[in-house]
Amino acid sequence: MLEVKKVSKNFDTKSGPLNVLSTIDFTIEQGTSFSIVGPSGSGKTTLLGLCAGLDQPTSGQVVIDGVDLGPLSEDERAQLRSEKVGFVFQNFQLIPSLTALENVMVPLELQGIKGAEKTAKDLLTQVGLGQRLDHYPTQLSGGEQQRVCIARAFSNNPKILFADEPTGNLDETTGAKVEELLFELNRKSNATLILVTHDLVLAKKTQRQLILKGGKIESLN
Repeated sequence: MLEVKKVSKNFDTKSGPLNVLSTIDFTIEQGTSFSIVGPSGSGKTTLLGLCAGLDQPTSGQVVIDGVDLGPLSEDERAQLRSEKVGFVFQNFQLIPSLTALENVMVPLELQGIKGAEKTAKDLLTQVGLGQRLDHYPTQLSGGEQQRVCIARAFSNNPKILFADEPTGNLDETTGAKVEELLFELNRKSNATLILVTHDLVLAKKTQRQLILKGGKIESLN
């Protein structure tokens, strides 16, 4: 489902190129849960961005579901993400002027998918928010907002789901419930789950773990 082949990433700085990732190499099979773990500054989020086609590597190759992202234009990468990829972010990234229902409907409507409202209602009901459809993000708790994000992430029936510190802004009890929900929906959909976290306990709940240190793979199983 995802192939990362000898990927490196440099950023230009005033003092010269800054190497953030060096020769990262791994493959993830369809339906696998996989975590990218490491301390702050280890390159976790940069690697997730490269895997999702949000950025391009300085060298190396990223392939999603058989499609090499390298030759694609920015618009083509965006199209691929809309068709095959879901995202859950630490800071929710909901549109504040839209209700929970409307936030989940947006990606469906952008793709011109019929029955967007019914699909969004069904997903929000699955995540326990069937009675909160017309609430705005400010009227929802942090845990409820993250559940809206999870519903939105699964709205396009993604083949691969990227979650960047999905429980980082939640208390321990709420975070545990969100984790359970994320894994449950992922099992039902048979999507590939790639989870970025600094939490080793959470990482061990995934089938495979990659540990980054200083932009390099310290261990991979």
